[in-house]
Amino acid sequence: MAKSIMIQGTMSNVGKSILTGGLCRVLCQNGIKAAPFKSQNMALNSYITREGLEMGRAQVMQAEAAGIEPEVCMNPILLKPTNDMGSQVIVNGKPEGVMSAAEYYRRKKEYIPAVMEAYEKLSARYDVIVIEGAGSPAEINLKQDDIVNMGMAKMADAPVLLAGDIDRGGVFAQIAGTVMLLDETERRRIKGTIINKFRGDISILRPGLSMLEERTGIPVLGVVPYFYLDIDEEDSLTDRFRKKSIAGLVDIAVIRLPRISNFTDFAPLESLEEVSVRYITSTDEFGEPDAVILPGSKNTIQDLLWMRQNGFEAKLLRFADSGGLVFGICGGYQMLGQEISDPGGTEQKGTVKGLGLLPVRTVFCPEKRRTRVEGNFLFPEGMLKDMAGVPFYGYEIHMGKSVLEEDARPLTLIQEEGAGGNGGAYPDGSFQGNVYGCYVHGIFDAPETAEGFLAALLKKKGYAASGIRARDWKAYKEEQYDRLADIIRRSMDMKTICEIIEKGNDAPCSL
Repeated sequence: MAKSIMIQGTMSNVGKSILTGGLCRVLCQNGIKAAPFKSQNMALNSYITREGLEMGRAQVMQAEAAGIEPEVCMNPILLKPTNDMGSQVIVNGKPEGVMSAAEYYRRKKEYIPAVMEAYEKLSARYDVIVIEGAGSPAEINLKQDDIVNMGMAKMADAPVLLAGDIDRGGVFAQIAGTVMLLDETERRRIKGTIINKFRGDISILRPGLSMLEERTGIPVLGVVPYFYLDIDEEDSLTDRFRKKSIAGLVDIAVIRLPRISNFTDFAPLESLEEVSVRYITSTDEFGEPDAVILPGSKNTIQDLLWMRQNGFEAKLLRFADSGGLVFGICGGYQMLGQEISDPGGTEQKGTVKGLGLLPVRTVFCPEKRRTRVEGNFLFPEGMLKDMAGVPFYGYEIHMGKSVLEEDARPLTLIQEEGAGGNGGAYPDGSFQGNVYGCYVHGIFDAPETAEGFLAALLKKKGYAASGIRARDWKAYKEEQYDRLADIIRRSMDMKTICEIIEKGNDAPCSL
């Protein structure tokens, strides 16, 4: 069975996901077969595996950093919030229904066998499992039924590294307070602490590190600098949403829906020097974009009503009427249609009028469609007419079925891939004027798609698109993971951490 190490944090957004990914990359570079694991993740950014199963994108990032194929056993429980009080619960890649927070916490221990089965599958095939916690291990009202922090560390008998975020301030209180609220057996699992997101002169910090070690009896094994790398983050915590400035030749506005999902679809566009991608939450931020994108949503009807109530519907209709390019993906595509109906209450029971910009009607059904796909654009008109035949790849993940109205034409031809689909070809999406929509997440990952989309926007502005090349997105991500590993090696005591991994929970934790 594999050895293990766990990254826990003093709170959410201390950088656990990135640190876990970085550790996976270092181990991979060292020739060690490592795999990530997070027993329970809460996120709206999800991914479809080759088997047609759904998992959180943070573990996908970590698997890519480890140089391995993402598998659903790396994230056996995924919670996708549908509103402030409930989430869709996905176990081993398949939805089990929507539960309130209270119901899930009552039933959480029922999922321990699924968690351990997934963990043991990985443990049998890898040398090291790098486990990520969630939130804080010191949530004293939740500790009794914990399956993701110290509860998971106990089940896996994993040594723990505790990370704190110095950029928020109070990092010494974060770490010392967390340690204080743990019981003695839990404290003994913590073999080292990490100060993350440090800016400034480390010589000023060192006296505090010594005092922290004295008070906790736990060595500080790293001070990781604040850095920016283009790596997928947990959806609710990303810095991407705070970027508002316009710096590129092309300005793309993404409407940040309250339940936005899979905004990683737009990372390839964000990486282009010629493009500025802004996530906007009010019509005051709309400006004069070259294109507007409607992203996916975990509650399409509710987010459509939010747009209507906040003036985005009128803005979009005027923008489209003036010839502006509008592109919708998944839930965004459904909103652009004539009508959305949810007769069974899959997300929110009822029928609402869509934005009326595409000749399509959507009906929700209980069964979720989960499949990897590839395909090509057919013969779109309008600004994207030159994209006819352009290939792409991605995945579908939705619970609605959209039907084109009579005489309407599809945007793309799709070929299903792997066990998640039936292996057949079928049309997808729709277009009308300069408004386009489809179900394919990750459609801009293919360089040809990103280049074609950018070329169309540049052409309208009178710029030549020659010489502009989209990044090879997969190669670009590999570069980012290597840079992350370099930072981890420089800022963390990898020799001691490797010794901790080797010795497991028997490694000494006192100075």
